[in-house]
Amino acid sequence: MQLGGISAIYPKPRTSIKNKEHTTYPYLLKDLEINRVNQVWEVDITYLKLGNGFMYLVALIDVHSRYIISWELSNTLDAEFCVDMLQRTLCFMKPKILNSDQGCQFTSEEWINVLKAAGITISMDGKGRCLDNIYIERFWRSFKYEDFKLNDYQSVTELRRGIKSYIEFYNQRRWHQALNYKTPAEVYFEDLPVDLWTSPSDQPEPCRTCGQVMNNLMENANAFPIRLFTA
Repeated sequence: MQLGGISAIYPKPRTSIKNKEHTTYPYLLKDLEINRVNQVWEVDITYLKLGNGFMYLVALIDVHSRYIISWELSNTLDAEFCVDMLQRTLCFMKPKILNSDQGCQFTSEEWINVLKAAGITISMDGKGRCLDNIYIERFWRSFKYEDFKLNDYQSVTELRRGIKSYIEFYNQRRWHQALNYKTPAEVYFEDLPVDLWTSPSDQPEPCRTCGQVMNNLMENANAFPIRLFTA
């Protein structure tokens, strides 16, 4: 196979392959005091093996509250599904800083241009520094050990339903020691009159304009249609 230049084609878990032609940015979170929501978001992609294929999951997390802002699925690693997720999320709110790794999706012109147009400061992990993006990495571990590895998802529909259910549980019902045993939603929406033990879609709409926007996001953040690519 080596002599003939033949190699197996199969999904690989390496989701953070750097494009050397893309510009990278310095890491800005070292020694930064993060004490409010939407001050810093982190984004990352993880690899999910299904019974008959594979998918890639991208998600945005608010560092202060650990709240999962938005997510998207794709069966390719191009930048488009990440950019789509980012653009629709910025219709509701935006962070001051967004941190990512140096993967080609997050150094692409499409991704960078959206951040610059929104006035968001760009931060990127150092090379080989997985702990620089620790909050979203920790969420991947929680999701995989508490849900994904316990369920034998055989289709994209099942996977999407499982992700949506887990993220709602994680945001609305899962207490965090680092948050003084509050849930991410309690911290992120602390000024909104929300009963956290019911579905976000059941909540009354707050009268304040910003509250209206936040409530609409809670209703729709995990309901975006999946994007699939075919060869």
